[in-house]
Amino acid sequence: MKKILAKDRKIRKEIKKLEKKRFILKSIQNNSNFCNLVRLNTFYKLSDLPSSSSKSLISNRCVETINKKKFTNLANFSRIVFLKLIKAGSLYGMRRYYW
Repeated sequence: MKKILAKDRKIRKEIKKLEKKRFILKSIQNNSNFCNLVRLNTFYKLSDLPSSSSKSLISNRCVETINKKKFTNLANFSRIVFLKLIKAGSLYGMRRYYW
């Protein structure tokens, strides 16, 4: 599990580092006001960026079990852990009928 967490941290750090550059290059590439040569050059610069800086590599994971399936956006827990916390009364103000 430690390897998965370390890998996830590394990916998120790489994405954060190149996020602004990728956004600028994509906006130039999609803007039709620029000439075709400039847009083509931005396409080549985008292809030179490492593929590990793509946002599609990020997957939300449960904080407790590192499971990425059945993840709830309401909290950073998987559905099973979320239900256990609610049944135990650890989450204040939450009852089963809220979702």
